[in-house]
Amino acid sequence: MKRIEDLAVDDAPHAAATGAVSPPRWQLAMSLRVSAALHVGGALAVGLQPEVWPLVAGALVANHCTLFGASFLPKSRLLGPNIVRLPEAAIRRGEVALTFDDGPDPEVTPRVLDLLDAYGARASFFCIGERAAAFPDLVRDISRRGHSVENHSHRHSTRFGWYGLGRLRRELQAAQSTLGEISGRAPAFFRAPFGVRSPLLDPALAECGLRYVSWTRRGYDTVDGSAPSVLRRLTRNLAAGDVLLLHDGGPIGERRGAPSVLAVLPALLHRFGASGLKPVSLPAACA
Repeated sequence: MKRIEDLAVDDAPHAAATGAVSPPRWQLAMSLRVSAALHVGGALAVGLQPEVWPLVAGALVANHCTLFGASFLPKSRLLGPNIVRLPEAAIRRGEVALTFDDGPDPEVTPRVLDLLDAYGARASFFCIGERAAAFPDLVRDISRRGHSVENHSHRHSTRFGWYGLGRLRRELQAAQSTLGEISGRAPAFFRAPFGVRSPLLDPALAECGLRYVSWTRRGYDTVDGSAPSVLRRLTRNLAAGDVLLLHDGGPIGERRGAPSVLAVLPALLHRFGASGLKPVSLPAACA
């Protein structure tokens, strides 16, 4: 079996997981600046000419609908910076980012870690704070094996995208504290539950020193039990710089049979090696 780490000269697993990443500097996204200007301008216009209120109301409704729609577009940058692909330096090095959401899971995560070890691959695990607190040894094992532990919220609520700013802050900070204390390293990246991004999220991200990440492509492995189908989604037009999304966690009570990630991962890792691509953690790629 050809190990992926043999494709690169400089492989420092632990450094890959703990590489320094510049914290984000928060700036209000252009779309939100435009929204604020519309609200202020609309209020002034109605104050000066009350009869224009239907036009102002229509413009504000359209504005809110646009922001609402952007919340459901995981790869959009309309609401703020968003890592969809790795930076140019990582692309030149032939790196890809393999990421796992919704763990840790006592049944799946150890097997995923063993597969990554077998191929000399490194990855980033977006862990849920409550799950991490329930299985701290798994989180420590992720870090010990040279992978990075990142923030995927504390509760993974279906209502996350509709939280107010205060609750967003508390949710991110709770996960940040839990994951940092267990793993020994504060997460540097955040991915929203279900990919739904609130327009209010960026100030909370900046306060926690987190950068927002989505993906280049995902396998839909939580809803598709067909490993070949999942693999096709992940490898179609596969190239250096891609950020790929799989899952090492999910609702255990609803699980039927072995999760498809366990069947997909060996074939995917083999494909990386055959294509000369090196899977690394996000901190290593973005340092």
